[in-house]
Amino acid sequence: MSRTSNYSAVGTSVLFHVLILGGLTTIHLSLEEGLPEIVLETVFEDERQQEEFTKELDDNTEIAETQNFTAGGMVSATLGGSGAPAVAQQKVETSESLQEVDFNVNPSTIDLPGENLIGQDLGVGEVSGEVGAVVDGYGAALSRMTQELIRLMRTEKVMAVWLFDESNSMKDDQQEIATEFHKIYEELGIQSRKDKTMKDRNKVLLTAICSFGKGVRPLTKSPTTDVNEIRQAIDRIPVDESGDENMFMAIQETLREYVPKARSQKRRLVLILVSDESPSDAGDTNLSDYGQIEQAIAACEKAKTPVYCMGREATFGYPYARIRWQDPVYQLNHWVRINRGPETAFPECLQWDGLHARNDSHPSGFGPYSQVRTCKETGGIFFLLPGEEENLVGKPRQLEAKKFQSYAMKEYEPLLLARRDYEEQRARSTFRTGVWEIIKNLNPHSDSKLNMHGYSFSIEPEQFAQQGARVFERASYAMNQLNKAIGLIDQIGPFRAKEESQRWRAGYDLIHAQCLAYRIRLFQYLLVLDSHAASGRKPSDPKHNRWHIHGTDKQLDPTEQQFKRIKTAFNLKESREEYIARIKSEVQKSDNAFEFVNSEHAGTPWAARARWDRGRRYSYQFNSHFHDPRYAEAGEKGKRIVIPKF
Repeated sequence: MSRTSNYSAVGTSVLFHVLILGGLTTIHLSLEEGLPEIVLETVFEDERQQEEFTKELDDNTEIAETQNFTAGGMVSATLGGSGAPAVAQQKVETSESLQEVDFNVNPSTIDLPGENLIGQDLGVGEVSGEVGAVVDGYGAALSRMTQELIRLMRTEKVMAVWLFDESNSMKDDQQEIATEFHKIYEELGIQSRKDKTMKDRNKVLLTAICSFGKGVRPLTKSPTTDVNEIRQAIDRIPVDESGDENMFMAIQETLREYVPKARSQKRRLVLILVSDESPSDAGDTNLSDYGQIEQAIAACEKAKTPVYCMGREATFGYPYARIRWQDPVYQLNHWVRINRGPETAFPECLQWDGLHARNDSHPSGFGPYSQVRTCKETGGIFFLLPGEEENLVGKPRQLEAKKFQSYAMKEYEPLLLARRDYEEQRARSTFRTGVWEIIKNLNPHSDSKLNMHGYSFSIEPEQFAQQGARVFERASYAMNQLNKAIGLIDQIGPFRAKEESQRWRAGYDLIHAQCLAYRIRLFQYLLVLDSHAASGRKPSDPKHNRWHIHGTDKQLDPTEQQFKRIKTAFNLKESREEYIARIKSEVQKSDNAFEFVNSEHAGTPWAARARWDRGRRYSYQFNSHFHDPRYAEAGEKGKRIVIPKF
């Protein structure tokens, strides 16, 4: 066969295959045009890495010889939320879309950005700050703070102003920071010798120490590099007896004082706040007060000043917590209320425990709203310090922030909107408005009639009868309020399925279970009071001088005489037997509602709170106790014991 014929055959073959491939390409393109867009979702293994959702800082307190740079604004923990609802609409581990797809990918070489890009400062205002970083103590927080300062110092000189809370409860924390403070300058010195950019520009960090309470107090004459001077300044932090922690006033005052100084030296000003309470001027305890949060944030943004905060975990859906304080005169324990929340712009949980205002310190898994929002909006970081506080009371031992499941908590992040924007968004939803109305109407801080007499009663029969009469009147009022709340719960129930936020659904579910339980407990409370008054019981010990009421599993059925009074008071239409049967049915309904919260919102504060509330039981009994009469010496009118304001 000739060479020409071979070429001809080859050419024919090539032409033939080209035509076939061209036709297939046409078919492929036409098919692509008709296909719907498909979203590929990543499949998670059952065992997922914790750091996918939460960054826990290394608790190593040694001086770092090397430095890892982290660009600002990288969200690293589930301690807050953006202004948009969470993307996920159901639990990650049960999502069908995440279980249906199963494929392997052989990745090709991926080019990672170099150190010069990883450590690049994107600029305050261009990115949001971190909503939270879980730390194991001040040592770890200071190491991370050093990284942040070095990141900023790679492009410009920095002046850091530390603002310490002057509250009584902060003395131990201040001492720990003073002891560890040398790490910042030692690590900065090591890095400046290794980093050519920092070495060439001679970027020395200047530090100023201030404290705040009712006002602001400078403790260093001028910004300095002297670690001993800094330590001595921290040691001089006074205790503000007013009990005020006006953090946002302090931020604005500090900006007015130090922004001109920083600019005159061409430095970036950085604020670092250390406080174990929510600010007094945040508006957390007054629903009609927006506080000074937004004014402080606006001032920081104008000055391009990031705010970093080392603080504590917020109380779950509640502005307050309690700490134990022992007086120096009689060594009696006192339970003092402090500001420690909530984690949201406005409370999203009941402020009532069914008999009184809440007295617990249940953890929320997030930092206080006002502090976290300030850090996020200004480009800083909120450092969530450990929750092991010996003097914090009312916090069940099993409820630790780190035990909340991180992948579950991602769906429950608070919306860190400005309060006005939060209110507007809430008002656009019938469901959320209904939940808020229940919280507002059952708030004992604004409606004192929701507070029963207490858990402690007089041992004198006549005084006990007088106390019981007052309680009966308030309990009747509270019962009517509960009935209205349950009616509203049923009314907005159909809107639950349409609610996008898992957080709001969880709030509704928990409130539903609580209202059912609290109504039963109020009935039992009244029966136990009446039965105890009629029993003529004597204390078990002659030294006992008070009756204390405790929870019990043993429920009382009303006598004929008791039921007549209850029937008249609450306008009941049923017989005594029908009423007893209904109460038993209501107990089962309440148990089921608590169990639903526990299973539907597993691994979250809502589930933990449901288990705790269900464990409080449905009835009460009286036990006699000795109450030290020297407690009468304490308080604002106390002659010998003055309880400090923390």
